[in-house]
Amino acid sequence: MLEHQMIKVAVRKSSLDRRDFLRLSGLSSLGLVLGLGWKSDGQEMIAAGADAVTVKLNPYIIIESSGTISIMNPMPDMGQGTFQSVPALIAEDLEVSLEQIKILQTGGEKEYGRQTAGGSNSIRGQYQKLRTVGAAGKEMLILAASQRWKVPVTDCYASEGIVYHKPTGRSFTYGELAEEASHLPVPQNPQLKDPKDFKILGKNYPRPDVPLKVSGKAVYGIDVELPGMVYASAAHCPVFNSKLINYDDTETMRIKGVKKLVRFQRALGAHKYDAIAVIADTYWAAYQGKLALKTNWDFGGNDSFDTEKYEQTLRDMAGNEGQVVHSDGDFENAFHSAPVQITALYELPMLSHSPMEPQNCTAQWHGKDLVEVWVSSQGADRVKSEISKNLDIPADNIKVNILFSGGGFGRRLYNDYAVEAASIARELETPVKLIWTREEDTQLGPFRPPTFSAMKAGLAADGKPLAFQHKVISPSMGSTLEDKKDTSGESSSMTEGISTQAYELPNMKNEYVFSQIHIPLAAWRSVTSSTVAFAHECFIDEMAVRAGKDPLDYRLETLLTKPSDTKRLLLKLKEVSHWEKPLPDGWGRGVAQYEFFAGLGGYVVEVSSKDRSSIHIEKVYMVIDLGTVVNPDTVALQVEGAATMALTAATKSAITFKNGQTRQTNFHNYPLVRINEMPDVEVHIIAEGGPKIRGVGEPGLPPFAPALANAIFAATGKRIRKLPFNINQV
Repeated sequence: MLEHQMIKVAVRKSSLDRRDFLRLSGLSSLGLVLGLGWKSDGQEMIAAGADAVTVKLNPYIIIESSGTISIMNPMPDMGQGTFQSVPALIAEDLEVSLEQIKILQTGGEKEYGRQTAGGSNSIRGQYQKLRTVGAAGKEMLILAASQRWKVPVTDCYASEGIVYHKPTGRSFTYGELAEEASHLPVPQNPQLKDPKDFKILGKNYPRPDVPLKVSGKAVYGIDVELPGMVYASAAHCPVFNSKLINYDDTETMRIKGVKKLVRFQRALGAHKYDAIAVIADTYWAAYQGKLALKTNWDFGGNDSFDTEKYEQTLRDMAGNEGQVVHSDGDFENAFHSAPVQITALYELPMLSHSPMEPQNCTAQWHGKDLVEVWVSSQGADRVKSEISKNLDIPADNIKVNILFSGGGFGRRLYNDYAVEAASIARELETPVKLIWTREEDTQLGPFRPPTFSAMKAGLAADGKPLAFQHKVISPSMGSTLEDKKDTSGESSSMTEGISTQAYELPNMKNEYVFSQIHIPLAAWRSVTSSTVAFAHECFIDEMAVRAGKDPLDYRLETLLTKPSDTKRLLLKLKEVSHWEKPLPDGWGRGVAQYEFFAGLGGYVVEVSSKDRSSIHIEKVYMVIDLGTVVNPDTVALQVEGAATMALTAATKSAITFKNGQTRQTNFHNYPLVRINEMPDVEVHIIAEGGPKIRGVGEPGLPPFAPALANAIFAATGKRIRKLPFNINQV
């Protein structure tokens, strides 16, 4: 039985004990509760409950004596499949099928530790520990059965939620063994299942969230309805860092259904932005009331901000000496003495995250100091911490109900909208649902940072690299969210991966030039690899062309002396894309790869151009190196989604400013790639097992745009160094 349901947990100032958890979760019968607890120093440990009265823990596995099995899922699902993949880690080693269990979502309780889905870390961060939880539970249940039968443990085994006695065929269900198992010590090093025996992991196992979503039964944050609920639509200033002077609500209060106005502040990082919420019986009335509201703002000079002027500032700074983030050899001497010198400037813009479900949150206060929220977020723990920090209440006084999210892409790592809803609800006696419009979601940020890259390379006469430099010129995410005065520590986050690619490039000197900006910036899918990878891989292509070499072979030549995952990936790309097969006239083929904290992926893109202007993408080949795979179907879907998002960013959209305001408002002037524009993407997975586990959601994005641009150069001879570009007029 598969369910997506909220955990009904009372808000209290101390951690829930096991009796409370079972009672409040509707699990009334005595059973086994097994999970990961936390030592006082924050280190993870295995813990299990003996008796409901005496043992306090934060369970991942709940087995009732009636036979019902529930598994807690600590990772929010925003379309990336964690509703299936994370519980599957426990279920596999527990020896139960997903059809046998209920899946319950955690709500930011500190005993679960990190509950944030971001950085492609859901499986990477949970794989080992949750498999261990499942294996420990299975061993406890088997031991309980062996003791009841008074037989050796080795004569028993578990399958499909039942423990069997091999010699006699006798059996007990997990529910029949739960009470006895709960009194046993937890194995500290349980034997994990051999991958060759997997029934769930590594298989194209049906995702339980899909039927819910197709049938409309899945509950997203925007679907929440509570008795007596009112609606809020907020008026935010279109110019960042402005102050509200006053407002006139005369026309607003004349609209039928409008009840009152609440003045509050939007909290985004360290910044506070003035705002006013219109409260009404219906969302339409609240929205119309906002439109009728007359506001007077002090822009503080921020209405002079202009994208074109700012981008020129970044170009001018390209010649500045930056903070050195990597130095190997003598770049200056090697570059200036090289027979062949290449330079290029690549420019990438700000972007909005634009998930299909705009930001929203429903909040209700229970008394003066207890608040409950229902929200689509990438991290229940982050929701708790941000509300606690900004509303100055203990985190234990906040109950978070995490729902499905209609996309996240990094935007829902920042829970300003949840803080807004809680702030507004504190002034009301009823629950309130705050909904942002698509326009607000597009215009109010935070945005992906604008990023320029000044590239230099020196080549020998035979084309071999002698010197290499990637200089990143950009503002930083941390400085805009936290208003940092010391930006020296920002270089690593803004130069992600540029110094750690496997290419053997001598005399490398990479730098970061910081540029100040007041616009809030934040992580966008694949973070800064989404920008710097474009410059890096396009420039490697420029080096190959100047060397007179095949672009893929040139890359492989720089990987000759050391074995690497990158070399293996490129060889696989060469094979699956039939790289050496001649293309028709007017076609071009491009390649790119990128490895960063989330993982490693690479593309070959084939394009055609009849008139050397309009481009048609004929075929896309992608190889992703995972080490271990949970669900191949989900991997393919995530790669296809990443490619779609990368194609949109490369050819459709950019966020620009005029007079301090975001020019783009909705999908008519911030378009996304449509289904008829999306090419076929053939996904190949390298998953050879072993200890290395890489992410899925993000590695499929960074190499797509450079592979596309390199293919366009191969077809037309035109080098693209600025995004976005018009694919119908290159």
